[in-house]
Amino acid sequence: MKKCPYTSQREKIVAEAISPVASELRLLDAADLISLLRFELYGNIADLVSSAAELYFHPGTVNFGAGGEYRLEWGGPPEVVLDLEIKPRDVTVYAQLTLTHDHAGLEICHVAFHNPLGSPEENTRLLRDSLQAARFCNAGVSPHYT
Repeated sequence: MKKCPYTSQREKIVAEAISPVASELRLLDAADLISLLRFELYGNIADLVSSAAELYFHPGTVNFGAGGEYRLEWGGPPEVVLDLEIKPRDVTVYAQLTLTHDHAGLEICHVAFHNPLGSPEENTRLLRDSLQAARFCNAGVSPHYT
């Protein structure tokens, strides 16, 4: 995705929102995820992502996307990248979630606003509010990530 001035702010919003899902996925064995990717068992990966997401988001909000990849070097740490489709109300975010032993990272590939608002700032606010509304438990989560 071509980076715009709002990309990093939107990535931060989405990353903070799905961080519990990423933490759940990091509990899985990297070798198992790599094996599922290598043998293109995408339905199994979709089930794992759905199971991790159902603890925190309404059904259908966080989904496995079109695929993924992995990096595995001799003696190096494994890295798994999963394509995600994040679909809170009125927005679809296509992103890549990178999972490593120590952390997770998120890169947005595209954000589609179903009914775009008047300005990029309003659209960013819509993204934040839609993700917040899609969560099961809003307690302890800051409503603003500025």
